[in-house]
Amino acid sequence: MDDAALGREAWSVLDANRSGAATVPAPGLYPHQWNWDSTFVAIGVSRCDTRRAGAELISLLDGQWRTGMVPHIVFHQARADGYFPGPSVWCSQDHPDAPNGVLTSGLTQPPLHALAVWWMWRHATDRDEAEALVRRLYPMLVAQHDYLATTRDLGGGGLASIVHPWESGMDDSPVWDAPLDALAPVSHAYRREPVPGHPLDSHHDRYVWLALRYRDSGYDGAYLREDHPFAVEDPMFNGIWLASCQALTELAPLAGADPGPHREAAERIRAGLLERLWSGEAFHALDLRAGRLSPVCTVGGFGPMLDPGLPADLVAKLVGVLESARFMGAAGYPVPSCEIRAAQFDRSRYWRGPSWVNTNWLLRRAATVHGLTGLAGLLGACTLRLVRQSGFRECFDPFDGSGRGSRDFSWSAALTLDLLADNVDA
Repeated sequence: MDDAALGREAWSVLDANRSGAATVPAPGLYPHQWNWDSTFVAIGVSRCDTRRAGAELISLLDGQWRTGMVPHIVFHQARADGYFPGPSVWCSQDHPDAPNGVLTSGLTQPPLHALAVWWMWRHATDRDEAEALVRRLYPMLVAQHDYLATTRDLGGGGLASIVHPWESGMDDSPVWDAPLDALAPVSHAYRREPVPGHPLDSHHDRYVWLALRYRDSGYDGAYLREDHPFAVEDPMFNGIWLASCQALTELAPLAGADPGPHREAAERIRAGLLERLWSGEAFHALDLRAGRLSPVCTVGGFGPMLDPGLPADLVAKLVGVLESARFMGAAGYPVPSCEIRAAQFDRSRYWRGPSWVNTNWLLRRAATVHGLTGLAGLLGACTLRLVRQSGFRECFDPFDGSGRGSRDFSWSAALTLDLLADNVDA
């Protein structure tokens, strides 16, 4: 399939998955607006349609809480009843800080939003329209970052903690196994039909149990700091946060604001990453409750490469791991979501082995930030080869490139458009 035909197919998927101003991740299984997904959609369509990218982000940020927290799901009212855990589980409507008239979850996801707004502004053909969107969204982005810096710095080292695996965007990663296994046995709160890549097991019961504990605390920040049993400093989450802080340094002047605080925030996050999550060869998640780094190396460990200020010797070590037989060197397609030699690697289970378009895009962006044009070109070309071969699937087998999970997945289609735009620019 040539580039033009692939682009038309991508737009067809995005149009079919659109619900009002928002784009759902995939028909059927994911019928609402997911935070990370919508942000990748906005990035993907930015070069072609500034207005649609802006509408996607505005629709998501309409669900922002007064605390600054941007929820990981914004529910579409007409289709909320058939999804679990739906609005009746989260009870956002009962919380004074939740938005009026918009039902949401009570968790968040990686803060990619400022980087998405910067991407939209950078590639906009109508600069006036883009700058108006920046001015409108900037206060919401600042509030989001303030929330992370205050409520979510549970370890006191300048990094944000996730308090649930769903907040990582990489739900079933083996990184969460030890923190989940440390929880006391829980009742079978989670029940649904099994789907490929999502086995019915005790971890998913614990996912809902964790969410219910947080809900029953009144989504209280003090509870997270003192009593919540799951608190992890994730390198991908914080690498994305750092990249968004740097994006805000460029967006702030457009909004008539001082970029200095965002620059200082990026420096604090960088220091925290180096001091707390660097193992000597890669970045690993830190389980705050157990006080130890995860022994498993995953695609999330490359997230801090999004920082252009990361020391060159660390970048070289990370690229060495990425290109080794632990990841790209032994796979047919980049980038396996878990190192291949790990006991937890499973090419068929979500985030335990399959390759994903969104993490490929993030690593391609990281390679570009550090001038690694060969690596960036390889990641882009191989990702396009995946979707040409298997369609816009949710994820892909890293060895044979076959598609896994949902079909017609929105972020796979949207980020394909961004990769194709680079082919045109080249």
